[in-house]
Amino acid sequence: MEKRVPEHGPALSEKQRRHWQDTYQRLPGMYGDEPSAAAVHAAQAFRARGAAQVLELGAGHGRDSLYFARSGFRVHASDFSSAGMAQLRQAARAAGAAESVTVEVHDVRRPLPLGDGSVDAVFAHMLLCMALSTEEILGIAAEVGRVLRPGGVFVYTVRHTGDAHYGHGLAHGDDIFEHGGFAVHFFSRHLVETVAGGWKLEEVHPFEEGELPRRLWRITQTKPS
Repeated sequence: MEKRVPEHGPALSEKQRRHWQDTYQRLPGMYGDEPSAAAVHAAQAFRARGAAQVLELGAGHGRDSLYFARSGFRVHASDFSSAGMAQLRQAARAAGAAESVTVEVHDVRRPLPLGDGSVDAVFAHMLLCMALSTEEILGIAAEVGRVLRPGGVFVYTVRHTGDAHYGHGLAHGDDIFEHGGFAVHFFSRHLVETVAGGWKLEEVHPFEEGELPRRLWRITQTKPS
């Protein structure tokens, strides 16, 4: 058996992009049509704050983006998988939601292609805990803060260091561990608070998902007005 060695930086990120691309091509609509529980909560939080324009980062094949559109929001959905975005584009047309959902292939490690203060709310389910370095995560948070309007809300979910997979599998450093081809950056509470630096941290809500089960936090933070 070939011994695998840890990877870092662009090499790991590109390998993960290809892995997700292949996964979406082999398993179209792999997460089904129903929205995640995190998206249902986020829609309520966004509506309570009067949001109209929602940015979803790491939208995958778009089940949550379509849910936001059905809930009356205008949605800008992005993901680094062209296969996932093609599936979302097709699903939006089939659902008659094409005018409410803008789809864009984008690597979140690059600056967001949106203007300052141009969105009311941002949602990211399991994106920030992908194969991203701490530095890249903080860069993404800064970009989210740039494109959010003052008082805008950011809801994201991450697997955390209490998860059963933390500390096991192929270690890539920086609390990134790989299982079954998927690399995960497990969040500590310190990292959550660092990401929220300069924001109002509203909530860190623990929940479980999947068969392991995966242990996650749902974080809600607000940009100062």
